[in-house]
Amino acid sequence: MTGPAVASSPLFRRLLVANRGEVAVRVARACDVLGITPVLAVSAADRDAAYTRGRETICLGGARSTQSYLNMQAIVQAARQSECSALHPGWGFLSENPVFAALCEQHGVTFIGPPAAVMHRMGKKTPAKDAMRAAGLNLIPGSDGVLRDVEEAQAVADRVGYPVLLKAESGGGGRGMRIARGPGEVAGAYADAQAEATAAFGDGRLYLERLVEGGRHIEIQILADRYGHVVHLGERDCTVQRNHQKLIEESPSPVLPDSERNRTLDAAVRAAASIGYVGAGTMEFLLDADGVLRFMEMNTRLQVEHSVSEQRSGRDLVVEQIRVAAGHPLSFRQEDITLVGHAIECRINAEDTTENFRPAPGVISRWEVPASEHLRVDTHVTSGYEVPPHYDSLLCKLITRGDTREQAIARMITALESLVCEGVPTTVPVHLAILRSPAFQASRYDTRSIPGWPPA
Repeated sequence: MTGPAVASSPLFRRLLVANRGEVAVRVARACDVLGITPVLAVSAADRDAAYTRGRETICLGGARSTQSYLNMQAIVQAARQSECSALHPGWGFLSENPVFAALCEQHGVTFIGPPAAVMHRMGKKTPAKDAMRAAGLNLIPGSDGVLRDVEEAQAVADRVGYPVLLKAESGGGGRGMRIARGPGEVAGAYADAQAEATAAFGDGRLYLERLVEGGRHIEIQILADRYGHVVHLGERDCTVQRNHQKLIEESPSPVLPDSERNRTLDAAVRAAASIGYVGAGTMEFLLDADGVLRFMEMNTRLQVEHSVSEQRSGRDLVVEQIRVAAGHPLSFRQEDITLVGHAIECRINAEDTTENFRPAPGVISRWEVPASEHLRVDTHVTSGYEVPPHYDSLLCKLITRGDTREQAIARMITALESLVCEGVPTTVPVHLAILRSPAFQASRYDTRSIPGWPPA
């Protein structure tokens, strides 16, 4: 694949894990595989958490994220102080922040992710779309770039047709987005989206797309090294969401036509290569009513649901991320990847589904996870663990695989029924309701609703 000089690049001796909970456990496990010493960066709230036992840790600061996991200077200082030559940001927090990536490099710490310049380019929606269009991906009709003002927004909306969606140029997580269903709603939607985008991201610039209603949310997992080798690991269907937060992910998509799948997978690889991408990344698409995948955005990091792709491909994406960041070429080519069977993931959160999914911090008095050769459980939780109120409430991810979708669903239902969590409520009831619903089992649903929920 490359010459001996490249293949002999040394791996890191020590690596700072700049994240918490299940993410920290996942990255540390990959370090163990590679013989690297992981150092867990923790907040005051996580300092005594069970998942840190037996691991080297360094405290970043107070319990609030701004005092710890979002404190760029403190994290870089922690890496230097603990003699870590590399840093893995995981997902969430600072994982897609190009300023943080550049700060790491300036202080001699390798950031496990794409180059800061590429991250910056893809984090802005207009440059990202320009690059993807040039590579042959289909886009959702809309403005050619950032809107100059509300008058241009009105003109573009009239041209592409209603309803339309005004979106923050630097946005994410559903913030800075407003729908206009007719000409009389554009001005108000523009003002509201701009205000929210400015408050959330410090950037009030907007662009506009035609709103595709009734679509499916599809994403493609890619991996790339610094020598121009790019591969994909298939697609994931992430249509089941609540407030733009994914509840269930599966691979392959049960509704994606093979011709559109193969065409877009190849185009995604070309697109990643064309922008000089390095590391793991995800391209997100909307599958419209005509069966066409239309590019939405690129996440320049590893996704929570990467485990689904690992189950089908048999490849460890975090191990590969670290190897690539250390200067190694990808350890496999596209022809070496075989995607087998069907995989489904459920994200289990500490939330009260009877109280509009209210986060439910507290002490888990009893925690028991099922065991099966067809089940993977990614978690940081043990009995006695205290769910802190400061962060995302994810407790674990359950991932099942089967020869067929029906088999993977049946195994997931068994796993959910066997999970024991006492002390705090969880989202297990909503997952069971979804998986048991005729709509989910027949794959008759889209982004507008959650199949089987709320119960009739």
